[in-house]
Amino acid sequence: MIGGPRGMLEQEVSKPRSVSRTLGRLAGYFKPYWAALIGVVVLMLVNAWVQVITPELLGQAVDCYLTPAVTSALRSDENALSALQDAMPQNGMSSPVERSSFACWFGTVPADAPAADFMAGLGRLVLGLIAFFVAGALTGGAMFFLMSWAGNHVLRTLQVEVFARLQQLSLSFYSRNESGDLMSRITNDVSTIQQAIGFALIQVLSGALLLVWIAWNMVALNWAYALLSLAVMPLMAVATVWFSSQARKAFRVTRKELGNVNAELEESISGVREVQAFSREEANIESFRASNAANRDANLRAVAYTAALAPTLEALGYAAIAIVAGIGGIFLLQGWTLGGAAMTLGLIVAFIGYVQRFNQPIAQIAVLWTNIQSAVAGAERIFDLLDQTPEIVEKPNARPMPPIQGRVEFRDVWAEYKAGEPVLKGVNLLAEPGQTIAIVGPTGAGKTTLVNLLPRFYDVTSGAVLIDGIDVRNVKLDTLRRQIGMVLQDTYLFSDTVMNNIRYGRPEATDEEVMAAARLARAHEFIERLPDSYNTVLGERGAGLSQGQRQLLAIARAALANPRLLILDEATSSVDTRTERQIQAALEQLLADRTSFVIAHRLSTIRNADLVLVLVNGEIIERGTHDELLAQQGFYYNLYMSQFRRQEQVARASQRSEDGRPTLSPVPGTT
Repeated sequence: MIGGPRGMLEQEVSKPRSVSRTLGRLAGYFKPYWAALIGVVVLMLVNAWVQVITPELLGQAVDCYLTPAVTSALRSDENALSALQDAMPQNGMSSPVERSSFACWFGTVPADAPAADFMAGLGRLVLGLIAFFVAGALTGGAMFFLMSWAGNHVLRTLQVEVFARLQQLSLSFYSRNESGDLMSRITNDVSTIQQAIGFALIQVLSGALLLVWIAWNMVALNWAYALLSLAVMPLMAVATVWFSSQARKAFRVTRKELGNVNAELEESISGVREVQAFSREEANIESFRASNAANRDANLRAVAYTAALAPTLEALGYAAIAIVAGIGGIFLLQGWTLGGAAMTLGLIVAFIGYVQRFNQPIAQIAVLWTNIQSAVAGAERIFDLLDQTPEIVEKPNARPMPPIQGRVEFRDVWAEYKAGEPVLKGVNLLAEPGQTIAIVGPTGAGKTTLVNLLPRFYDVTSGAVLIDGIDVRNVKLDTLRRQIGMVLQDTYLFSDTVMNNIRYGRPEATDEEVMAAARLARAHEFIERLPDSYNTVLGERGAGLSQGQRQLLAIARAALANPRLLILDEATSSVDTRTERQIQAALEQLLADRTSFVIAHRLSTIRNADLVLVLVNGEIIERGTHDELLAQQGFYYNLYMSQFRRQEQVARASQRSEDGRPTLSPVPGTT
């Protein structure tokens, strides 16, 4: 079915998608880099452990060293010590260390030791903290490097696969999709995945691990206090899920709208000549403004959801800290136990640190998850493209096409682009080796469709196309198409040298062979006048050359490839008479001894053709030589009188004015 990408927007946004399936498919591309991923996992575990252990060390600093040190310092002042003991609740414990839930990693100092011993232990703990911070920084950097290394290799593979798929897809696919949107998939969508794989994915995974580990440590220290500390977690989860789901929808629309902007931009740049010729600049600017507005609105919606999530989670995080500090302080001052254990100042400090570290990954995951959602939307678009199957495929038992001799048969051929609407209807024809078949008819008659069936750009709906008695559907495509040359009305030249443009169909050709082909095509003379001759780099699509010069290069390209079967769409309506004669002379040499199908626009081509086919509404209604068809005085006769006769008169006048040679004698049956 034919339909542009704009019509696919609603389908793409509303179609149910599976994030897990898309991420799982993306993960499959990382299999060749499993060693790097193992390194990432190990470094992630070390990095998470460092972050989890830091709040506990702060709790140890308070319970194991600071509080006992203060108590030791006050022993020398009995009045101060008595006042402190009266102010603090009595719970039967002999020292703060005994009441603490922590083990003192850097040495337990006796309760009656001098304050200096406690300060020495605190010094060791501070050095340990510094070592942990350094280890966290090193493991974090190494983790991101390894993940980026693997991710960039994966992205390269993805881009190559997408490009390869684009090369394999049939022409019918390109008639339904704009090139700008396809370019957006291989550039913008892949770039979005790159951003997610490098930083966002690691942050989300390490954040998730950190959440689980912190929650486990909190429960291990004091399960009741942990439950109170995590009371706001359900609210955070609800906020994260809702904002993320809305952001994902918005980002999917954003990716699609960006594709539309690129498609419109590419069309406007490629068609700038037509835009200016018809004074459509303002209309195009207005259309582009509308596309950009849609892209802007989609981006603003996505950013709005992303921006709203962070302060929401931050506010809930402050609420969690207030719960930890408030309830912990009350239990400490009252001397109550919680979860069967005494409350200590160090435990409160540790839990405040845990809650802060717990809230940070939640906020990071929520914000970065939206980036991953955007990457998932981009990955879905890429995988949608990779899942496209070419409509023209080789049979499993397809064999190489032997060297073509040139006998072509269309046997009761029907063809259609849309089911139930045939473009060709029961076409039968036979071309012997070396014959030139001219095809004429009104616009939309099916002329281009007929010649496109020869290289299997499209397949017949029923019937068969045979070359040398072999059905083209039974041979390998590359071996078939390499033996068929094409010179089309819309000549495509690449941004490369003239030499390489001619050599495109036969890369192994020598420079001398390229020049010989250019001489055959009557292109050598104008090529020599270019700034760097054959080494002149052409602009996009041959910019800087006239249409006639571009067509001569296309003829040289076909001549160098030396095909046995040739397809020509030889329109030269916009070239001058002299250039037309050059093209005609080049074509006469190119057509010699080759079976050729020519969509004819010139009377000279039709006169020299071995067989003229008149195609109307997908059916061959007349066939024969030029003179035979004129004698029938049917459709071709009327076409000649209304179109080709005028060409003949112009040609005669041109010959008289240029060199005075005798004019062509009148065609039988005309005046």
